[in-house]
Amino acid sequence: MTERILFDNDTGIDDALALVYLLSLPQVELVAVASTPGNVSADQVARNNLALLQLCGRTGVPVAVGAAAPLEIPLVTTPETHGPQGIGYAELPPPSGQTARAGAVDLWIDAVRRNPGELTALVTAPLTNFALALRKEPRLPELLKRVVVMGGAFYYQGNTTPTAEWNTHVDPHAAAEVFAAFEGLPEERLPIVCALETTERIELRPGHVARLAREAGCAEPELVLPEDPPGKRSTASVPLIRVLSDALRFYFEFHRHYDQGYLAHVHDVFAAAVAAGTADYRTRSATVHVETGPGLLAGTTVPDFRGLWGRKPNARIVSWNDPPAVFDEVLGSIGALARRLGGDRTVPVR
Repeated sequence: MTERILFDNDTGIDDALALVYLLSLPQVELVAVASTPGNVSADQVARNNLALLQLCGRTGVPVAVGAAAPLEIPLVTTPETHGPQGIGYAELPPPSGQTARAGAVDLWIDAVRRNPGELTALVTAPLTNFALALRKEPRLPELLKRVVVMGGAFYYQGNTTPTAEWNTHVDPHAAAEVFAAFEGLPEERLPIVCALETTERIELRPGHVARLAREAGCAEPELVLPEDPPGKRSTASVPLIRVLSDALRFYFEFHRHYDQGYLAHVHDVFAAAVAAGTADYRTRSATVHVETGPGLLAGTTVPDFRGLWGRKPNARIVSWNDPPAVFDEVLGSIGALARRLGGDRTVPVR
């Protein structure tokens, strides 16, 4: 069965890996990609998306640029986390023959109206575009087949403030509007929320990159080792593997700098696997409140699992996942795609 996905992202290293994973799946039809500011500006996100689509031979997928900033607060980006272009040390040639269109919000609405009940919305970015689309088309929760969101931290330490996860912290007002739009709908229509307590379990390590290189058929897999000098570039023989290795090396170094180990939490890859139907997981329904006021708790997400607020649920929060199975699936699929692409794509070697 084909899974038709509208992907809204802020590419972003883990967004890039999630996008490549979706492109590797024959059962997934990527209907469109909407670009939201977060890790980098919306224009840079769109350039990254177009370049990755070109690298993977999928230039026919429409890409649109979304809102330039969050709904009510200034935009903050993360060059220290994902690099100034959002893809770490990776270098991609400018996309040729395709440009990003304006109006990601209209893309959202047009795609869903043309395909009622058929599309899964996957959002691995701040929820800005989704919130703006809901303002113009309040029926989106009923018109979408499913919604999968990467965001939030529920009774779990945040990765941006002590209590807030990055995506909800960037645009808490948008997150609050999106969750409010689903309150009271049947459980099967509630967003599936992949929050930090499960996405931080998807810990990608250097051995995974070496395995990916082997799956792709690289003659001399480039190992990403902790003792290598910062910024060392991959020499893998397959261009897609070089790009992913160089991007992930930056992410490894970032996590090590903050004493989390030489690893990368690839949050968005798990959300992509949920949207594609390739990951096992369990959920708990809850009413989610997003703190929108200024101050130390801005962007904090609080769940009511027991109905103590007297409100109906507005989300299904993932409570369990299987990281080894996720990596078996994702690395095998991306490796097969890289093997099919081979060395035909032009990416600079340093």
